[in-house]
Amino acid sequence: MQRLALFDLDNTLIDLDAAFLLWAHEFAEEHRLSRKAVDHLVKLDRNGLPHRELFFTKVRERFKLSAPAADLWAAYRRRMPHLVECRPEVMAALAGLRASGWRVGIITNGTADNQLGKLQRTGLVDVVDGYALSGVEGIRKPDVGLFEIAARRCGMSLADGGWMVGDHPVADIDGGRAAGLRTVWIDRGTRAGHECSPDHVVSDVIQAVDVLRDINGRLPKKHR
Repeated sequence: MQRLALFDLDNTLIDLDAAFLLWAHEFAEEHRLSRKAVDHLVKLDRNGLPHRELFFTKVRERFKLSAPAADLWAAYRRRMPHLVECRPEVMAALAGLRASGWRVGIITNGTADNQLGKLQRTGLVDVVDGYALSGVEGIRKPDVGLFEIAARRCGMSLADGGWMVGDHPVADIDGGRAAGLRTVWIDRGTRAGHECSPDHVVSDVIQAVDVLRDINGRLPKKHR
């Protein structure tokens, strides 16, 4: 199996939940909402609505805001890249994988402006070999096509296997398995309602990188 490692972005390489909480506080202050409004925003986010457009439609209705939902959604996309962070140890872990011969890519769902902004602002765009964004390519995980694009951007082919690391049991784990990849699931304890069958389960992306390093160390050189 080739040394290809694809990583999800949100709540895998970056802590989107922490950034969302910062945004929720800013949003509540900007619109003169109460502390309870922050709790409501967080709860609504954790309900897992399929699209942010629907999220902001519900937010607009709940707080009787005059701005159109589309404008609220656009403002969120502009702000979020400035709130997310990638921990230095995560950046170092990705750089270490590449230095040891791995090709490293990012594969993420989301709008082009929001996701590309996150990659650029965090510096992740400079420490990976390639990336595939659903908002650019017009297909979303778990569609195998997005995995194919990500592998190709890294100079690899899915035909030779590899690994997918992510927190979403459907988009990342089921999608990765359908693409012929082995998988590492980052279990954040928030999606107990879906059964998935990853090859490894961890609680943090650093642990996932350790799994890959350990497996790589046990592979014969001809398979690296």
